[in-house]
Amino acid sequence: QVQLVESGGGLVRPGGTLRLSCVASGSIWDMDSMYWYRQPPGQQRAFVAGVNGRTRSNQLSHDSVKGRVTASRDPAKGRGYLLMTDLTPADTDVYFCNAQSNTDSFWGQGTQVTVSS
Repeated sequence: QVQLVESGGGLVRPGGTLRLSCVASGSIWDMDSMYWYRQPPGQQRAFVAGVNGRTRSNQLSHDSVKGRVTASRDPAKGRGYLLMTDLTPADTDVYFCNAQSNTDSFWGQGTQVTVSS
């Protein structure tokens, strides 16, 4: 089993920056990829960005977040990060990290991001 704990969310003004963190513990030796999702109330989770450790590539959901969102990971520490800049109210959601191996997928509990003036 793998446990994931997100942190770093909160209230930020438009134009601000947040760095979300995800700390993995437990059987993490084969977790080679980490992704970030967001979930609006009453809707399904949507992919935001992530790092595919197998292909060693960074992935973004779409061009609208390019240049504003950067995912990274530190496998040695079992940590992943999502840096979000130039935030707008449209970025308000609960954000989840997702760690994957070839056979398993685990989720954290989420961290709330609220962008408001």
